[in-house]
Parts: sequence; C-alpha cells; structure tokens
Amino acid sequence: MSAVALPFQLGARTLATVTRDLVLLRLSLDEVLAGTPPRLPDLDGDGYLITSLPAAALPALQTGGLTAKVRQRYVRHYTDLGIGHESWLASLSASARSTLRRKTKKAAAHGMAVRAYRTPAEFATFYPLARAISARTYQERLLDAGLPVDAPSVAYLQAAAAADKLRAWLLLIGGEPVAYLCGTAQGSALRYDHVGHDPALAHLSPGTLLQAAAIEALFADRFALFDFLEGDGQHKRLFASAGVACVDLLLLRPTLANRAAAGALTAFDGAAALAKRAGGHPALAGLAARVRR
Repeated sequence: MSAVALPFQLGARTLATVTRDLVLLRLSLDEVLAGTPPRLPDLDGDGYLITSLPAAALPALQTGGLTAKVRQRYVRHYTDLGIGHESWLASLSASARSTLRRKTKKAAAHGMAVRAYRTPAEFATFYPLARAISARTYQERLLDAGLPVDAPSVAYLQAAAAADKLRAWLLLIGGEPVAYLCGTAQGSALRYDHVGHDPALAHLSPGTLLQAAAIEALFADRFALFDFLEGDGQHKRLFASAGVACVDLLLLRPTLANRAAAGALTAFDGAAALAKRAGGHPALAGLAARVRR
C-alpha cells in the first residue's frame, strides 16, 4: 500500500491531485491475456487501484462492496513476436510500410545508425547518453516520465541488465544520439518502459525509426511479446499486432471522504470529456487548446 496521488488531468497537464492510501495492482501483459480478474489482497487503507484490468473481466471482479470508478479506458497494445518479422511487416498497412521506407531513407542520408545495449557494462555506456536526450523530451518536461534519475530506479535497471532482463537502443544521426528506447522483461514480455527523442530532430522521425529497429531485433530475441503498456497512441497502433481493451479501476471504501473524492473525480472526468468533444468544434478548438496549455 502507498499514498497515491490521483490526478485531475486535462490532456498532458495535471491541474490538481487528491491523495489516497491505495494498494496498487499493475497487471502484467501475461495477466491481461489470461483474462481473469485479480484476487484482491487484504485491504488496510482506502482501497485499490487496478491498472490494465481487461474490460471483459470487469463484471466478474469481486469488489467486496467497495465503490468502483473507471478512471480511463484504452487498449493494451502488444506485438506478438512469435509471428516473425516478415509476417509483422506484412501486417502493417501499405501506407505504413511506404512511410517507414521513406523515413528510413531520409534518415540514412543524414547518417543514421542504431546501437543496442543489454549487459551491465553496455548499460553504463547507454545511460548517460540516453539521459542527455531525455532531459530535452516532452515526456520529461511535461509528464515527469523521462528516463529515471533516482537511485532506486537506476539500480533496478542495472539489476535488470545483470539478469539479462534489459534491452536498450540508441539511434544516432551523424554520430550523435538523438533517440533512445529502454525496456525491461516481465514474464514472457519485454516492456516499453522508457522512450524519447530529441525534439530538434523530430523532422527525421527518430523515435519511429528506432521503434521499428528495436522490434526487428526482438524477433531474433527470446521474448514472446513486446508490451506497449497502458494507454493509447498512434505509434502503438502502428506497430502493435494485437491489443486488449482494458480499464484502470479505482476501488474505494465507501467512507464520506472517499465518496467525496470519487464524486469530484467523476465530475472532473466528465467535464474533461465534454471539453475534449468541444475542442473538435472549429469555433472552440482554440479555447480548448489554451485550456490544455
């Protein structure tokens, strides 16, 4: 159990948070594919936060009288590495394959190269180079989701490398690192843990090209799946071979404080959804954009 800050979030911006003592249950891709609801451990706090619960398993979840709130819905995308690289390429649309070829040719003309890292010594080389890129990314500036700098997280990555449970890549342009991807193993999958690229080189699509190169390399590796984790995104839909509809579920004890928190989150999420729909209207698009900023 830990103190979890539940965000009131609009786009990439967190406007406020409410904190509750929750048991975090983050389902692995293997658990998601199994399709069965998790068994809730004994509770000593305000409730549970379950991420990547298969939507189809939601009716069978035993909540024990707790107040349930779905915070978000998304597809947990993944690539089945058992189908082989050629079959995976064939599964992409003709437009996607053409775009990848065009972008690869353009980046190659600027001196594109990809380097792979997996051992502890290689990770020691990779990490400072990737950190320099991460410091310039929107993931770090806006979402606090760059390559970690805290000692426990770095130690975790180092231990993963020592146990052959880490894979990392850099994409270089003209000899300079401009994009990174770092993943760790969980069950039969390699997770899409940390990714970013230099925004100054966005016109060369280094993140997309590095993702394609990493997936190609993984078809020759030992993993069965490449896990794009929670949330949606165009690049995930592009590269994934399949996905499972999932929800993030908040379960709270029916106390007065928890009911108030759940009500506030519900009201805000509803208003955010309304604002998102309004943002699609030409007359309101500019206003919605200013609100998100």
